[in-house]
Amino acid sequence: MDTPWEFMPGRAAPVDHKDLFEGALETGQEVTRACLECHENSAEQVMHTAHWRWQSDPVMLEGRDEPVSTGKKNAINNFCIGIQGNWSSCTACHAGYGWEDENFDFEDSSNVDCLVCHDSSGGYTKGKKGLPAEGVDLLAAAKSVGLPTRNNCGGCHFRGGGGNAVKHGDLDESLYNPDDEIDVHMGRYDFQCVDCHQTKDHIIGGRSISVSVDNENQISCTDCHQPKLHADAHWSEAGDDSRDENTHEYLKIKGSFIYQKNLEPEYYWYNGLADRYLLGDKLDGLQVTALNPPKGDIADPSARIWPFKVHRATQPYDTKLQHLLQPVTSGEGGFWKEFNWDQALRLGSEITGIPYSGEYDFANTTMYWPQTHMVAPKTQALQCQACHADGARMDWQALGYPGDPIKWGSRDRVRAGDAPLAQAGKGQ
Repeated sequence: MDTPWEFMPGRAAPVDHKDLFEGALETGQEVTRACLECHENSAEQVMHTAHWRWQSDPVMLEGRDEPVSTGKKNAINNFCIGIQGNWSSCTACHAGYGWEDENFDFEDSSNVDCLVCHDSSGGYTKGKKGLPAEGVDLLAAAKSVGLPTRNNCGGCHFRGGGGNAVKHGDLDESLYNPDDEIDVHMGRYDFQCVDCHQTKDHIIGGRSISVSVDNENQISCTDCHQPKLHADAHWSEAGDDSRDENTHEYLKIKGSFIYQKNLEPEYYWYNGLADRYLLGDKLDGLQVTALNPPKGDIADPSARIWPFKVHRATQPYDTKLQHLLQPVTSGEGGFWKEFNWDQALRLGSEITGIPYSGEYDFANTTMYWPQTHMVAPKTQALQCQACHADGARMDWQALGYPGDPIKWGSRDRVRAGDAPLAQAGKGQ
């Protein structure tokens, strides 16, 4: 292949908007109303997307009696835990204006934020409740609009979880202008996010198993690449006044954490789907609670061995009722202001409806983040011995193999407990 652009549809030519606006624009809603004069259906399209609703359509999950609807709107995580009761801070990244509590009107098209995805001025930023930050020149932003760039997408996605490179492991601010070694697609070929996350009627392609439980509207590496590549802790430490703060080691509002470069991923079978811990689910005794465990195993023909960043944390749970709790973190009475866990958990219980007995401790949790960005050039790709050698990165037994499958003389998958092919009569 000469260039990956062979697989990509051509980008639509952006329209120059600099002469299409007259007079001042004082609010984000005024910008949206101006946009809708020409783009009549755009807000209605946005209002049916996950970027707007932060919640999926109901989906049946194995082991549950009725469909569930998940998303940022109601899912629990092990970073800032959840948005309920914390709306005004979390919704600074919502593609809308004015979401400050549970009464936000998702049917009001005037609150759709066009600029967060289409501003090209570089001067548009959002603050609490998703409103334009003070001092933003809305007229300049409106005149600059064009196709979404990495700057638009990265403004939220590179800083998820409260800071640069906190969540995903393969999304951070280095991708604004990466070189080849950081990401060959964005660096060498100047891909924008929407080149892979292709969009129709404002529905952006792709799913995140941190919030999604189905495989609808998914994208994958094999959309362009051949599928067969082988030719042959610690929230409980938050609130400590005695510790010095450091962005990459300790913050009073969040506790301790570890940043690493060139971190070797962990490998699991993954078929594109994941299970989901939902608010109110019981914990499994003293076991680590996986909030979004990937689905798939060695017997699943649709699964592939996939690299993951696994985020390990501790977060509050009810020791009597045995379920995770969502505290109020930001705003009046929240943990980030008062540093009082009990108060924050009581407030969270009132908002979410999840009972709180008054007794809490901290449970170990994990979140799985599939690594799909920051792809190195092929000259730096892993070689065979990175996986197939003594002491290499693959834990073949944990993946369901009796040992390294190359040593078994077959490229086919084998189940744990099968006899080696040589012992089964082939080659001896």
